[in-house]
Amino acid sequence: MQMICLDLEGVLVPEIWIEFSRLSGIPELARTTRDEPDYDRLMRFRIDALRTHGKRLADIQQVIAGMAPMDGARAFLDDLRSRYQVLILSDTFYEFASPLMRQLGWPTLLCHRLEVDGDGYVTRHVLRMPDPKRHAVNAMRSLNFKVIAAGDSFNDTAMLAAAHAGFFIHPPEAIARQFPQFPVSRSYAELTAAIDGAATRLAQDAIR
Repeated sequence: MQMICLDLEGVLVPEIWIEFSRLSGIPELARTTRDEPDYDRLMRFRIDALRTHGKRLADIQQVIAGMAPMDGARAFLDDLRSRYQVLILSDTFYEFASPLMRQLGWPTLLCHRLEVDGDGYVTRHVLRMPDPKRHAVNAMRSLNFKVIAAGDSFNDTAMLAAAHAGFFIHPPEAIARQFPQFPVSRSYAELTAAIDGAATRLAQDAIR
């Protein structure tokens, strides 16, 4: 029994904060976990910046409503889901994700929530739990799944390390160099081949 765990932003959909930064003209909101690996610190910075610039949750949701998955993402995900169990593990928020999940065929998503005040400003990010991606992979392992994981950034490395097999897909070169233990794919076709190869090896190991 095998479970595929995928990151969302940068893997299946564009980085939401980068897109919002571009359209809102707030360059500091283009920072992601590729730039700041401490997610709590990054989110506090983002929330402060939104308030400073007078941007509410509805402003971000308006941008997300006009976004689409990456080219080929739906076909890639549909193919995986036809052959494996697939779980999306993300540091995004349910308040952001619904329009994109609809376009991806409503895959199962584990992420976080936002708290908003009466004026519509984001006041706090509420993590489902600390280090959630790694814990999710370990939970799947405890249920006797062989876990194969793929992501693109710093905040995916704990998940990749906890899985039976972990892969990067189009990561920044600096991150790929920092974590050479994770093979790099540059396309969905390459990642599909890597996942299928790992799944075959894990299945063979299970019957030895």
